[in-house]
Amino acid sequence: MGPLLIRIGLLVAALGAVLVLTNRLGLPLGQLPGDISVQRPGFSFYFPITTSILVSVVVSAILYLLGR
Repeated sequence: MGPLLIRIGLLVAALGAVLVLTNRLGLPLGQLPGDISVQRPGFSFYFPITTSILVSVVVSAILYLLGR
């Protein structure tokens, strides 16, 4: 169980580093055109659909290349 938790922690840290790097490179994940954001008094709704699609395509491509 211990090694699994260490791997999960390293994965989360790596994802955090990727998010910081993409933001510094000019690709602010979560703020792309197509992400839905509704803000009203006492209510806010956020659905990052464009970001979700982009991340899905990149992860799928990486897994495809690793599986070959």
